[in-house]
Amino acid sequence: MVAAAFAIMCLIFGTTFLAIKVGIDAGLPPFLSGGIRFAAAGIIVLIVLRMTGRAKLSLLLRKETMLSGAGLTFGTFAALYWAEQYVSSGIGAVLSATGPLLIVLIQSLLLRNKVSRRSVIGCLAGFAGVILVMIPGMVVDVSGLWVLGCVVVLLGEICYSGGAVYSKHVTEKLAGTNPIALNAAQMVHGGLGLLVLSLLTETWQFSDWAPVPAAASLLYLTVIGSMGGHSLFYWIMARTNPLFPSTWLYISPPIAVGLGVLLYGEEISLISLVGVVLILGGLIFMNQAAWDWLRRKGKLFSGNKILGHKNKVID
Repeated sequence: MVAAAFAIMCLIFGTTFLAIKVGIDAGLPPFLSGGIRFAAAGIIVLIVLRMTGRAKLSLLLRKETMLSGAGLTFGTFAALYWAEQYVSSGIGAVLSATGPLLIVLIQSLLLRNKVSRRSVIGCLAGFAGVILVMIPGMVVDVSGLWVLGCVVVLLGEICYSGGAVYSKHVTEKLAGTNPIALNAAQMVHGGLGLLVLSLLTETWQFSDWAPVPAAASLLYLTVIGSMGGHSLFYWIMARTNPLFPSTWLYISPPIAVGLGVLLYGEEISLISLVGVVLILGGLIFMNQAAWDWLRRKGKLFSGNKILGHKNKVID
């Protein structure tokens, strides 16, 4: 289930960049688009879970969900949306791929957790692969705003990495709470923060919007991107660790390149293919320990079920 969820999540996140671009090209202000997307998704999921008795609305009042929303959603997407006005998507993808590396640094340097050499090597290989994948289409127009944009993307990734590590702590602290409900609550806080930021910094010119693509973009990002993809991210993280689901940042560039080949007839270079191989190799190498742990856990769970059945028969 974890493997299937990870594959679906990567496919979703690999297509959301295109959906964001469609919305912005349709005239949607970036912060407004992000705010509507996350706030609406979080509210809908929370209401559904509340109606089925699997969540409490009081989650919105907990500081844990507020802090998670500030890092995972508000800080990450406010930085990325703003920076992409001045930084190309290729540069943005490469800088965003620092997320897994930053998680390793936070865990090892700040939390003093032991990080395996395998994880570090895998992260570095995946990051190098992202660079190779994006090099052919990378555009660099160095200016003061370009440098500032790069710095802001990295700050956003610090928010993302810190938020991911902290969210793992939240899932352990609130172990009895549905992780999808926790994710919904943090999305509400992050989305409302983006809406406030939009209100303060953006002009809403409804007449300039192309209604059909704008609505399609918002619908896809809300339902598929946030309700689907981000819920899967939180669900996977609750069952593994912050690093494993965050490696989708390595998968999204090859997916974006593949979409360009399929939808726009773009050519893929040999250097990009080498990058894809590096990414896949790095992911397999760094996540081998996680897969081994999940297999052992699955066998233990199956053994407990069998033992419990035998005890029941004996009793």
